[in-house]
Amino acid sequence: MKVAILGANGKAGSAILKEAKKRGLEVTAIVRNAAKITDGTPVIEKDVYGLTTDDVKGFDVLVSALGFWGDVNEFTGSTQHLIDILTGQKTRLFVVGGAGSLFVNPEHTVRLSETPDFPEAYKPLATAMGKGLDLLESAKDVHWTYISPAAEFDAEGAATGSYVVAGEELETDKDGKSYISYADYAVAMVDEIEKNVHPNQRFSVHQ
Repeated sequence: MKVAILGANGKAGSAILKEAKKRGLEVTAIVRNAAKITDGTPVIEKDVYGLTTDDVKGFDVLVSALGFWGDVNEFTGSTQHLIDILTGQKTRLFVVGGAGSLFVNPEHTVRLSETPDFPEAYKPLATAMGKGLDLLESAKDVHWTYISPAAEFDAEGAATGSYVVAGEELETDKDGKSYISYADYAVAMVDEIEKNVHPNQRFSVHQ
């Protein structure tokens, strides 16, 4: 299986790249600076907006693991660009999403980012990532999956190899904690790439 990872040198992207290569998938990194990929992985040196249909149509899967902390609206812009170049293609798009767009009530009317205790500093990014999900849900003739992590997404957390699949509502453990490490999120992502259990859906994972 041929997999391209956009943002492969970031925290989430590098974890997914490592897990995909460990399983023997044929991985290509898509980054703005090829020098940042030092493990011998083939590289496409391009910005997301420079990607074309020809660049990605040969891959079975394109993972978007982009992080935008400067201009959060880039999350929506980049998602729309990926939708544009993948419309009508067989390539499946997998998006590293956020927890802020998960619902906190059974009626699915209130998102985590809309609750009083949600950190104000993260609201713009959470809102933009939620809008990216909206774009995917309304897209036609695009194969996609959006995976939200737990509320606490830990870059330094241990790799346990286990996780729990949840739906669109925020779930917590018996202690009321919503947590997953980047390493275990990567396991969940690559499992989904291989099994394709949630086509054209958003789901979430936690420990």
